[in-house]
Amino acid sequence: MFVLVAPGQGAQTPGFLSPWLELPGLADRLSAWSEVVGLDLIAYGTTADADEIRDTAVAQPLLVAAALAAAEALGATPDLLAGHSVGEFAAASLAGVLTPEQALTLIRERGQAMAKAAAVTETGMTAVLGGVEAEVLAAIAKHGLTPANINGAGQIVAAGTLEQLAAFKEEPPARARLIPLSVAGAFHTVHMAPAVDHLRAGAAGITPADPHTRLLSNAHGQVVDSGAEFVRLLVDQVSNPVRWDSCMQTMASLGVTRMVELLPGGTLTGLAKRALRGVESVALKTPDDLDAARELIKR
Repeated sequence: MFVLVAPGQGAQTPGFLSPWLELPGLADRLSAWSEVVGLDLIAYGTTADADEIRDTAVAQPLLVAAALAAAEALGATPDLLAGHSVGEFAAASLAGVLTPEQALTLIRERGQAMAKAAAVTETGMTAVLGGVEAEVLAAIAKHGLTPANINGAGQIVAAGTLEQLAAFKEEPPARARLIPLSVAGAFHTVHMAPAVDHLRAGAAGITPADPHTRLLSNAHGQVVDSGAEFVRLLVDQVSNPVRWDSCMQTMASLGVTRMVELLPGGTLTGLAKRALRGVESVALKTPDDLDAARELIKR
């Protein structure tokens, strides 16, 4: 079984789109999508610096567009689809729940609303690697933080105010390593609640289709058969934790044997190597990875 996955915010790096523009038609596609989101996606993916693409209102449309473009270049039909956080919008489009234009329109609204919510209070996110899960969760709760991403493979992301994160850093869980993430706010926490209402209003005018490919939700890690239900979960997910650990558990139970991570790949395949032993994977970082991915899918 082959699963196609789309990464979340923080996966972007300066210039990551540059080599992909050499593929026939890809630049034209990104130009058209730039009109949809009101951003020059090509410029942001090639010449913009790290601070510019860290902006939530930029990063989210850029990541969804990149994932969709890479999926088109790959040209493969998966047995299962999943996305991490913002990557769920790419997965929803690839499953037929949303058109690419609908997904990008919604993600434009999501990114802008989350950027606005993040500006209210100085917040952030810190990855916690290692440690005993129960102890890590207890330490996160002690400091008033939220386990915003429970990613499995010994990785949990704590989110909250910068003051809370500073206190957490001074008193970290035993045998755990803390890595501050390059994001603009405490995503998937109560701090994002104002963005939920904004996104819900934007989604009200869209009639989603039911997925034609099995599609996992970050809310609980289970397959969702209804397009309307998946969009509802997409909206609510803005202020709720991402359960990627549950998504990987479902992948294992369904018998996934191969994984390809869409552009800019690396994060989710890294988690899979630790949590989904025996699953072969390829991360799409440059067009040179496409042949390896296609060969993996054939096997």
